[in-house]
Amino acid sequence: MTVIDAHLHCTGRERTGDVLRSLDEARIDQAVLLAPFLGDGYSLDDRGSLERANAHLGELVRHHPDRLVGFAVVDPRDPQAPTMLRRAVERGGLRGVKMVPTGWYPYDAHVQPTFAVASELQLPILFHSGIFIDGRSGRFCRPSFFEVLRDHPGTRVALAHLGWPWTDEAIAVGLIDRIHGVPADDAQFRFDISFGPPPPYRFEVLKRALEVLGAESLQFGSDCFLPCPGAQIAERRGWVETLLDELEVGPAERQRIMGGTAAAWLRLAQRPPSYAPPSYAPPSYAPAEAAAPSPVPAPAPAQGAGTATPRHRLFGGAGSSDEPAGGSRWGGPRRWAPICC
Repeated sequence: MTVIDAHLHCTGRERTGDVLRSLDEARIDQAVLLAPFLGDGYSLDDRGSLERANAHLGELVRHHPDRLVGFAVVDPRDPQAPTMLRRAVERGGLRGVKMVPTGWYPYDAHVQPTFAVASELQLPILFHSGIFIDGRSGRFCRPSFFEVLRDHPGTRVALAHLGWPWTDEAIAVGLIDRIHGVPADDAQFRFDISFGPPPPYRFEVLKRALEVLGAESLQFGSDCFLPCPGAQIAERRGWVETLLDELEVGPAERQRIMGGTAAAWLRLAQRPPSYAPPSYAPPSYAPAEAAAPSPVPAPAPAQGAGTATPRHRLFGGAGSSDEPAGGSRWGGPRRWAPICC
């Protein structure tokens, strides 16, 4: 199984050899590295520090494009940000961009030129979404605010942390492409499951995202800060794998989450074909002209005394009684009505 860590922070203190060693220890095949912007002399509010950050990352990843994918960091409020981004990609060899809405809203007019350059260059973008560590910027990071990226169709957007605590809102943003029949690999939005939600929320958040969007819209990211031992990345990978075990996620869907979705987002050479797990026909979200109503299932028999209900069946819905025979219950997202208000 190819594993891609789609969310790894640089600090400016890491060296290429150490990064590769950590990835090897964590059994990570490829990683998205983000230019430093939090501390150690780097700041989102300091253009010069971001120029240095992007240059550092370009050197870090230069000789290992098969394993390291560098993402520039820019502040789109800066009038020079579009030029900085173009330079980081065309001259610096970086292949995507990370942005954090701190003091700006994604729909603000003055940040659109940076998005336009990202669209022209057909870049993958990683946005922080949800509550932010500074305790002030979460108000700028609501998932629905990123819908403006649909005005820049050349971009491929990943929203980090599934937008927690606004995870339902994030899922709704991602659902729109599914309703309109856009294949997952070509959708405007996908979501990294790096840990915004604290532990008590994680099972339910991931379960709901799997039920609505399916594995093809979700990707693994550790959100670790380099330099760090491989054991730290491996621990976070283990958190995800434990959740996937609890949710009974099958091999095909697990591969998608741990590497396939990110490979398509990044347009890596090993981009998988359109995803369709065994025993599962991908749902069509196109309106049916004369669709017959679905039969109402008979009520499930009552549980016998002393018989425990498996945790994943306590909630009903997709996969609770109609999972494909011999397959994973997470074959894909549930079917949704083609009408949205």
